[in-house]
Amino acid sequence: MELYAEILARALSEQRIQVTIPGVDLQRLAEDTCCRALRDIKAILEDDTLSDETCFEKIEAIVRVYERLGSDGGNRHDFG
Repeated sequence: MELYAEILARALSEQRIQVTIPGVDLQRLAEDTCCRALRDIKAILEDDTLSDETCFEKIEAIVRVYERLGSDGGNRHDFG
């Protein structure tokens, strides 16, 4: 089933799809979500309780922000 989902996801990603939800401004929703994510990232980077030696922890915290949005840290974050 996983292979089927991957094939379907790729096929859909190559298509132009327009999604509308009555009563919801999707562009504003996306912009608001992005602004909140940027604010969260800025707060993490400005956190003076994390020293330079804990740079990894800062990056990990930023990746977690993206994961909360349904994104990820990309291939470089896959430690398993």
